[in-house]
Formats: sequence, structure tokens, C-alpha cells
Amino acid sequence: MDYSFLIILALAFGAMWLMTSRTRKQQKEAANFRANLAPGQEVMTGSGLFATVVGVEDDVVILETSPGVTSRWLRPAIAKLVDPPVATDEAADDEDEDLYEDDDVLEEDELVEDERATTVETLEVPDDASSLTDRRDDEGTPRR
Repeated sequence: MDYSFLIILALAFGAMWLMTSRTRKQQKEAANFRANLAPGQEVMTGSGLFATVVGVEDDVVILETSPGVTSRWLRPAIAKLVDPPVATDEAADDEDEDLYEDDDVLEEDELVEDERATTVETLEVPDDASSLTDRRDDEGTPRR
């Protein structure tokens, strides 16, 4: 009896069992997440819609996308919980703005005066594309 065939069969069975157990674990975690949805949570649907949970009824979840705009979704359509945006510190924002200030940048008034000083050639643009192609006579030969 050849044992190599049994070893290959056992390895294939083991690989299949590991793959399916990992998938079952992920499905169980997703079902547990959807079962514990509560109002006030930020979620993302499977189609990529970000919203806040307003209400939960049996298999229906009511989501608010913007103030006063709600929609009804099935529980399985909710893909994951999204962390709410982190509040930024205003002092840190002021420091970031200082990093980008440059003395060489023209002020808006200076920019307008600079534009008036230079002459700009006007470019005529046709209203349609017919003037951009070669004109042909009735026989199909190009006209000059």
C-alpha cells in the first residue's frame, strides 16, 4: 500500500479545514457585530456609504447620512464599524499654517496688479470643431 497518497489526501483535507474554519470565524464575528448595532455608531455599508445608526428594528437598520436624511438598510448590508473622526487641536492647526507661510508669495492685491502689467494674447477658440478639420468637396478630395 502506498502511503504517499494518504499523506497528500490528509494535507488537502487539513488545508480545506483551515480555510473553512477561518471563513466561519470571520462570518461569526460579522454576525455578532451586526447583532450588536446600537444608535449613535458610525458604520459603513457594503457599498461604501458612511452613516450613523439612528435606529434598529428586527432586520432593518435606519441610517442617517446627513442631518435629517435617513434611509433603511438590511442588517447584512452593514459592512463594518467606522471610528469617528478625531477632533483636531486648534493650536496644532495654527502651527501647521505657520509652516506653509512664505514671504516670497505674492499677496492677492499684488497678484492682481501684476496681471494688469503683463499683456496677455487672446486665443480665438471656435464654437464648433468643424473649422478644425480639412474641408472636403463633394467628391471627397480635400480643398485648400
